[in-house]
Amino acid sequence: MNHLNGIMNLIHLSQKLKMEMRHSWLSDGRQESVAEHTWRVSLIAILVEPYLDKSVEMEKLLKMIIIHDLVEAEAGDVPAFDTMGNAEMKALKQQREERAIENIRDMIPGEVGLELYTLWHEFEAKETYEAKVANALDKLEVQIQHNEADLSTWLDVEVDMTYAMGRHVEFDSFLTELKDLIEKEGHEKIQGRVRQ
Repeated sequence: MNHLNGIMNLIHLSQKLKMEMRHSWLSDGRQESVAEHTWRVSLIAILVEPYLDKSVEMEKLLKMIIIHDLVEAEAGDVPAFDTMGNAEMKALKQQREERAIENIRDMIPGEVGLELYTLWHEFEAKETYEAKVANALDKLEVQIQHNEADLSTWLDVEVDMTYAMGRHVEFDSFLTELKDLIEKEGHEKIQGRVRQ
């Protein structure tokens, strides 16, 4: 019964991801939720998996993608550009997320809670192939969403970030090709703004 209560508690906590808004906007002018972002990263993983340079452990990859933003149900979403060049803000974000993943681990005693904790840390370390793929897809989906949103929702830093995805995909030729296509779409959107 302990496990069932823990599972239900985590399911209820995860609802907050449907309400936690990101600094990304949809093409219809509505802000995107964390849950919507995570869902599409998972879809992209399914679509690109056959084309990756190396075989990927798909179940592990999907679990990692689904789990990596789970901490935001408790710690909130902090846009990447808010921590760039701000060591104090970055450290605070890491502390909050670490506390959140410890709480999540403790919600479900035993192997399941430990697996969530371990996979979250593996994603954060970005050392295994699955973690690198998960991280790359996370970054690429963000740019796809920006490309779909109205340019009026973009910050100046997001224009610069359109051209900064290369370091996240350099380990895989197919993801690099995908990045190039996404960057081209972003560039064309930016150029459209310049021409107006």
